[in-house]
Formats: sequence, C-alpha cells, structure tokens
Amino acid sequence: MPTIKNPESASLPRWSVADVHESFSSRSFTDAMERAGATVSRMEQLFDQHNVRAIEPRAPREADGQAADAVIKSFNTTVEESEILGAYIYATVSTDSRHEQAQGLLSELETLDARVSPLLARLADWVASLGADALATVSIEAREHLGPLQRLQARSEHQMSEAEEGLYSELGTTGSSAWGRLQGDLTSQLSVDVQLPSGTTNMPMAAVRGLATDTDLATRKAAYDAEMQAWPTIAVACAAAMNSIKGEANTVNRRRNWNSPLDASLYGNSVSRATFDAMQSAVHASLPDFRKWMRVKAQLAGDTNGLSWWNLFAPLSVSPGAISWDEGISLVKGAFASYSDQLSHLVDRSLSEQWIDAEPRSGKVGGAFCMSFVKDRSLVLLNWSGSVDSAQTTAHELGHAYHNTQLAERTALQKRVPMALAETASIFCETLVVEEGLRKLQGDDRLALLNVDLIGASQVVVDIHSRFLFETEVFARRQHRTLGVSELNEIMLSAQHDAYGDGIDQSTAHPHMWVLKPHYYGSHFYNWPYTYGLLFGLGLYARFQHDPEHFRSGYDDVLSRAGMDTAEQLGAAFGLDVTDEAFWTASLDVLRARMTDFNTLAQKHL
Repeated sequence: MPTIKNPESASLPRWSVADVHESFSSRSFTDAMERAGATVSRMEQLFDQHNVRAIEPRAPREADGQAADAVIKSFNTTVEESEILGAYIYATVSTDSRHEQAQGLLSELETLDARVSPLLARLADWVASLGADALATVSIEAREHLGPLQRLQARSEHQMSEAEEGLYSELGTTGSSAWGRLQGDLTSQLSVDVQLPSGTTNMPMAAVRGLATDTDLATRKAAYDAEMQAWPTIAVACAAAMNSIKGEANTVNRRRNWNSPLDASLYGNSVSRATFDAMQSAVHASLPDFRKWMRVKAQLAGDTNGLSWWNLFAPLSVSPGAISWDEGISLVKGAFASYSDQLSHLVDRSLSEQWIDAEPRSGKVGGAFCMSFVKDRSLVLLNWSGSVDSAQTTAHELGHAYHNTQLAERTALQKRVPMALAETASIFCETLVVEEGLRKLQGDDRLALLNVDLIGASQVVVDIHSRFLFETEVFARRQHRTLGVSELNEIMLSAQHDAYGDGIDQSTAHPHMWVLKPHYYGSHFYNWPYTYGLLFGLGLYARFQHDPEHFRSGYDDVLSRAGMDTAEQLGAAFGLDVTDEAFWTASLDVLRARMTDFNTLAQKHL
C-alpha cells in the first residue's frame, strides 16, 4: 500500500543541533556527558560537606551564608549543563523515537537527574530549618533566589524523609518516567491504514490526526474511523502505563501529606486554591455558551444532533482552509510585528538558526512543544498540517521561545517556571495572530478565522475541562484498584459528556482520547494550567490594548520573573486580581464576544 506524500514536506524546516555537538559519538558530546556525571558527584559532596539537609531549626550563621552561596551556585551550574544535554538528546528522541542510542542516552541522563532531585529536597529541608528570609540576610545567592527558596521552604512540609525521597527519585527512572516514555514510543510509532477517498493509504498517527483539519468531510471521517481502529491496538499497554503512573502518584502524594493530587498540582504551579476555584467557577459558567457555538457550527457542517467529533476541527467551506508554510510564517511574523520588532525578529532568527522541526513523519512525537536549549535559543517541534490552526500553534510555540529569551539570564533555580505561568507568553502571541486577522477581515473570511480561533479556545476551555474531570476520577478510582481499558474509556466518555453536553453528537465522542494525549501520563494534573494560561493571556492582552506603551515597558520583566513570583504576584504586577472570579469572567467574555460574532455571521449560511 502506498505511503502518503505531502508535497510541502520538502520545504518544511527541520531543526539542527549539530553546531552544539556534531553527533553522539563526537568528543565534545562524550566529554559533556562525563562532565555532567562529575559535576553531580561534586555537588553531592558539597551538600554533604555543608550538611545541607534537615537540621534543628535555628538562626542562620555566617557559615550558613557561605554554604548557601556555594550550594546554590553548584545547583544552578549542574542543572543548566544537564538541561542542555537533555535537550540535545531529546531533539533526536522526539523526532525519531526508534533511535535506540538516543533512547539509551536519555535514560542515562535521567539516572543522573535522579541524583539531583533528592538534593533539591535536602535543600528545601535545610532552608526550612533556617528560614528563607533569614538566610537571605547572610547570603547573596539566597537574596537573589528568595522567591524560589520561599517555595522550597513551603515544599519541605510535603516531603518524605531524605532516604525516601532519594529512593523515590532513583526508582523514578524505572517507574513513572519509564511508563511515560512507553506511551510516547507507542503513540509516535503507530501507523494505520486510512480509507481515503483516493484509496487506502498507510499513515503515521501524527499525520492522521492532522487530517482533522482537512477541508474534505470524507477525509476527516476516514481519519476518525482510522483512529477508532488504531488506538485500541495499544490501549492495554497505555492503560498499564496510566495505572502505574497514577498509582505511584497517589502513593507518593499520601506519603508527602498532600490532601489531594490537585493540591500538589496547585503548589507545583504557584497557584492558590482561591485562584483556581475562581477560574473553575467562571469556566463552568461559560460551558453553555460554548455549546451554543458548537450547535451553530454543527448546522454549518450538516450535523443534526450536535457537532460530530470529526467536525470539531473542521475548517468552514465558506473560505479556503489550507495555507502553505510560507503563508503561515508570514502571518505569524506580521502579527508579531504589531507588538514589537523584537518579537518579529524572533521568527526570522528561529528559521535562520534552524530552531524549528515542522514536518510530520513516522517516529516523530505528535503535537507541538518548545524547549529551551542553549543560552536564549529554543527548539520548537511542530506537526504542520497546512491549516490556520497550525499557524496559531506556531505562534504559540514561538511565544514560548520568546519567553525563553527573557529567562536566558536567569539561573536554573530562578527559571523553574510553573506550567500555568509558562503559558503566559505563548497565549499572548496566539492572541496577537487572532486579533491581527480580525482587524483585517470581514464577512466569510472573518467567519473562517473566528472558527479557527474558537476551535482552539474550546479545546483549552471545554476539552481541558473534560480532561480535568477524567483525571480527577482516575486518581480517585486508582486509590482502590487498577483500571482496565473499558473502564478508562467509560470515564473518558462520561467526562466528555459532562463538558461538551449537547454541543457535540455524543454518539461520536472519543473514548480513546486518554490513550493518545501525553498530558495524562504525568504524576500531577497537567491540563488545567492551559486554561489558566489562555485566560490569563487574554487578560494581559486587554491590558496591552488599554495602555500599549506601559504594558511593553513591564512585560519582559514579568516574563523573566515567572519562575520567581507566584501567580497572584504576577497578576498584581499588571493590576489584576486573579483570585476574583470577575477577572476570569472578563477574559471569557472576550471569547463570548467572538462566539456571538461567529453565530451572527453564520446566519446567512443556515
């Protein structure tokens, strides 16, 4: 059977990391791996030398200040070197999961990282014993890292013993992280026959998923049918991974005295419960509005019982849906230029310095991400599908890259950015693309752009709400037993029913969504921070519109402090109270206005 060919593939960029190390066998790379191991050993010795661990609480002395200076510097250096190596190796693993040498090297580096993790736990206990604020009076490094140290002090209340934390970290390489890699390998290497109108074609799943945005209904339906056939073939293994990861998380959360997995997730994201509850309340109130929009779109698509799943991402027939890579990049660059020349230049730099890998291909992980690499350089993975949505995704990931340029001068401890806050720049950049388009377009072209934008927004608000419901239920049931494939499917369908309601044709809901999304295969809730990022980003954009020059003057500094301040502190820097439901409602009102605009423009086609 033929393998599908994308005529644009030859022109799509691939990233290159050869300027850092020529290959895994190059002297520079082998030296870097050896140096990483030696650096970790020296840091372990340093921690032991200064007895950095839980001690009897007391006021810090001058010697403690010297110890803090030494261990913080050592930690930063060690982590920074490891992260560069990790990104270099993962650049191969993520684009070729069958590369056994790269997989082995990644495992080797994870073993080293497992030695660093308990040292961070020891640092947390030590800081808690002395007090972060008091330690800052005798240590320059502690003063410069006060925010992160205060978070470590709070973390110390939720740690196991030093020995237990060390053992857990060591076992993690063969536990949850290994199960997570299995899910990634299985999904990235899966291919399936698709019954396309042009004939049966074998395609990697990343490309099949990309067909969800195809202009042809028969093609989208064929891709959905292929998914329904393919995901069950790996579901048993993925269920084993899910059970192992969530079971491990439940055990560790209990030993760390967390009341719930959500509490651990909120701490990890520097978000208070009051802020989370305010956001969730506003999200729940918005679901009827999203369902109304979906029903209007269903009418446009010819669906009579809510929107069919294969039409969730469908472009509208009233306007061309496909765009070329060059058109997409031009769209992003133009939108970025409306904010600043610096942001626009980032697009040129990402291309000239080969930061981007855009081509979907067998063995490449699905979805998209951005990871920090060397200095202020990032690596951006995409799976370009030739849609406006792909262009928005490109803007999103390049927003992360811009954020990384602002973090480049921060240390490893200072730029441990929680996910909820890491989405700030990416959503802001996405919003720039949407708003630039809406300023220029009218009629059906405007309707088509609103469709693309609202597809993305509904995924981040409605679908992620379903993911939160799913994960909450899985964590709860996993306290008592392992969950089989059929039960996980049932939980997924129930969550989609509660989130989407009559917005979709429930007979076409996607029971296997838990199989394919890597976001589920982590120890804590990974999904809700996307909602936080979207709505916070919309709030920031409103501030930008109100006073552009004042916003520009403070925005970069806020981004650079995202690993040092809480969500509430970052909001306050722009005069925003994120604990107030009204803030989140106002952000959702932006989306409500776009849905109203869509529904009005759609009437002439109904």
